[in-house]
Amino acid sequence: MAESLEPGQSPGLLLWRATLSWQRDITAALKPLGLTHVQFVLLASAWWLTQVAGEQPSQRRIAEHANTDAMMTSQVIRTLADKRLLLRSTNPDDARARVIEVTREGVELAVLAVRVVEEADRLFFEAAGDQSALMAVLKALNR
Repeated sequence: MAESLEPGQSPGLLLWRATLSWQRDITAALKPLGLTHVQFVLLASAWWLTQVAGEQPSQRRIAEHANTDAMMTSQVIRTLADKRLLLRSTNPDDARARVIEVTREGVELAVLAVRVVEEADRLFFEAAGDQSALMAVLKALNR
């Protein structure tokens, strides 16, 4: 039988607590911009795919890029479209699929939000010191 760990020795519990702390910081950083964390992730993914990678992504492609649930992604993209940050149009090759474009307002907000989140990340993760070991662990855990 495995030896019982103290809570502070459980990697799962420590990751859980760190994740919750990080999410609180990101939520607070995004609040003045009027974005939830998931709205930010999907807007930033749509922006990156369209503006940087040069794609015309579908909702499914954005969900794959962000590693989010397809149904939830659809709902959040609809909300972002209601906010006039994204445009959803029918794919001419597949009437069931939606092609996503980022509006000018969406691009401006995505660029600002990425800066805000990167600064929040910098402040949060500076407690870990040298980032190279942390990045290696996070990459190994990212499936």
